[in-house]
Formats: sequence, structure tokens, C-alpha cells
Amino acid sequence: MFGLGPFEMVVIGVIAVMLFGGNLPEVARKLGGSYREFRRGLNDVQQQFRVAEYEAKKTLEMDDKTVSSSTMEDDDEESNEPSAPKFTPPS
Repeated sequence: MFGLGPFEMVVIGVIAVMLFGGNLPEVARKLGGSYREFRRGLNDVQQQFRVAEYEAKKTLEMDDKTVSSSTMEDDDEESNEPSAPKFTPPS
């Protein structure tokens, strides 16, 4: 865990007990609550980015379809335009 061996973990535990003593469970509870709130906030931000990305992709797809359909409409308009009869030079 975080590149710490068992000895380092024991040293950190002893220091925590010396610093916080009987308040250690309360401090750990507060730390856990803070971490939980941090994760919730991070998940909310990630969700907002996912929604924005989805909306952007959807808009781009709609724009592509609009461009494609307008290009096809232009082709249709060109083929539907009346054309003059072919010129044949007099013989």
C-alpha cells in the first residue's frame, strides 16, 4: 500500500497513537468522512464532464447529418434543375 512495508506502517500507527491518543477513532472518522465527501465531489465533476462530452458528440453527429443531408439536397437540386436542350450545330 503506497509502497510502504509493514515496519513503516507500524511506525506511522505508533506516531498516530502518540499524537491523537484517545481521540484517534474520532480523528479517523472525520478523516474518512472528508475522504468520502471528496470522492463524491470528484464523481460529480466526472459525471458533469461525461454529460458535456455526450452532448458535444451528439451535437457533432447532428451537425454531420445536417451537412450530409444538405449536400445531398444540393445534388438533388442540381439534377432537378431544368436544362436546355443540347446544342447541335446546323449541318
